[in-house]
Amino acid sequence: MLDEDDVFYGDYAKPEGFCDEAWKAIYQYVFALSHGAGEDLFYYDDWIRKPGVAIVCCNDGLRPVIFKLEKTDIESEP
Repeated sequence: MLDEDDVFYGDYAKPEGFCDEAWKAIYQYVFALSHGAGEDLFYYDDWIRKPGVAIVCCNDGLRPVIFKLEKTDIESEP
């Protein structure tokens, strides 16, 4: 179970303790940000105006969770 304000670092592998279904819904955005897509606006540039940021959600219609993804210089750990 995820809690509000949890922070995870990842690039291509699901961070430990992260929900499997939520990871399936957002991993392509995490991968894109961690591999250079955050240099420019790449995701809905009409409403997300900060490079290196994406707002995404899991696809659980009964318990939706919204994630703010931010590019960092911190290396993820496997």
